[in-house]
Amino acid sequence: MKKDTFLMIGGGKYVGEIKDDKPNGQGTFTSPTGKSKWVGEWKDGELNGEGTLFQTNGEKYVGEWKDNKKHGQGSHSFSTGEKYVGEWKNDKMNGQGTSTFPDGRKYVGEWKNDLPHGYGVQTYADGDKTIHKGIWKDGKLIK
Repeated sequence: MKKDTFLMIGGGKYVGEIKDDKPNGQGTFTSPTGKSKWVGEWKDGELNGEGTLFQTNGEKYVGEWKDNKKHGQGSHSFSTGEKYVGEWKNDKMNGQGTSTFPDGRKYVGEWKNDLPHGYGVQTYADGDKTIHKGIWKDGKLIK
């Protein structure tokens, strides 16, 4: 594979390995506005494999990608101060994961479509030792 720099359709700049006129292998893409930057693996012009996405709002994702979506193990730091570490499927928090929040709350358990879903435990850092554990559905504790 050769290494090259080129502008992509819709703007943006790609620097990295190219095969069959598409990003393949290691490369860096900067969006046309400069608001996001991807550093990682590509396959046939799409984000595939390990990489890091940086956004100017302070968000950062480090982990696995498949077909331009977060998929596999990854860590996402949100601009709200929340951080999720765990499994992703089709760009959503799905499977086992841990989310920590700026107020000290922590949820450890199962996720589906970005919400606690299945068995999980939520704890608080306010000193009263409050714990919510059990079965969650669509982000709410049901039993």
